[in-house]
Amino acid sequence: MARAVTVIPATANNVSPITKTKVNRKRVAAYARVSTDNEEQLQSFEAQMDYYTKYIKANPDWIFVNVYTDEGISTTSTKREMDSIE
Repeated sequence: MARAVTVIPATANNVSPITKTKVNRKRVAAYARVSTDNEEQLQSFEAQMDYYTKYIKANPDWIFVNVYTDEGISTTSTKREMDSIE
């Protein structure tokens, strides 16, 4: 015996409308460091800060926060300063 099928057409529902979901942008920071005051490493330090700043800012899903730095600090010390490049 064949069953009767009732087709119910879709209607707009004001209770749960379909909306575009908002993309939550992530806050992103970078960390740059060198371990000596050597001129070559200081140039690397500047290059690190520049690279990561541009890299983070180029991603539309990220919000650039800061580049935190350790310039000429040995890894034997845990004391850190947070310098901003902006």
